[in-house]
Amino acid sequence: MDLSSVPYFSHLNDDELKMINQITTLKKYKKDEIIFFEDEPGKKVYIIKKGKVKVLKMNKNGDQHILNIFEKNDILAEVIVFDRENYPATAIAISDVACYSLNRDNLSQMFLEHPQITIKVMRVISARLRRAQQNIRDLGLKDSQSRLASLLYHLALKHGDKNKSNQISISVLLTQQELANMIGTTRETVSRILKSIEGKNIIKISRKNIIINNIKKLKKLME
Repeated sequence: MDLSSVPYFSHLNDDELKMINQITTLKKYKKDEIIFFEDEPGKKVYIIKKGKVKVLKMNKNGDQHILNIFEKNDILAEVIVFDRENYPATAIAISDVACYSLNRDNLSQMFLEHPQITIKVMRVISARLRRAQQNIRDLGLKDSQSRLASLLYHLALKHGDKNKSNQISISVLLTQQELANMIGTTRETVSRILKSIEGKNIIKISRKNIIINNIKKLKKLME
């Protein structure tokens, strides 16, 4: 496996990369396949090579609350290396996915031997904490339209494909119910707000995706 293109390992020399190869397995998952379940013993950390993964929580009724969407080079379940607990959420492939799978204990030892890798992973954790804090703030201080605009804006930044007309197509297919769960509102409210924003020509909605016509105007709706 060529791990030199993975940002976490890009600074390592050939001998160090060989060492990581020895503790790494390439695993493939079909669309909708479970990668790991919440509360399962946390034994593996994953780095996405190809595809997209949603990480979510489930309530007692089986309803899903999506926490985040991850793609190529994102790391999954890195927290188990530090707290050695069970998986904090469930990860599901939303396309065909290939992941590098690393044993937790071996990765923990590698962190001790290569602190520069630890620093990179800690930066990822810090960024996610900041985003989680922002989500909590948005839920408490912003109305539904601002929260939905904020979600669409961040999805466009991370999962958007820009065309020659500067339109941004969000490549992650989420239902209106999933969008509603992510911002703490109802599907009906999301449907109404999407139609309202579309009426202002800020976005365009199709069956397959949402296209951002004007990212600056969308950002203003976040305020």
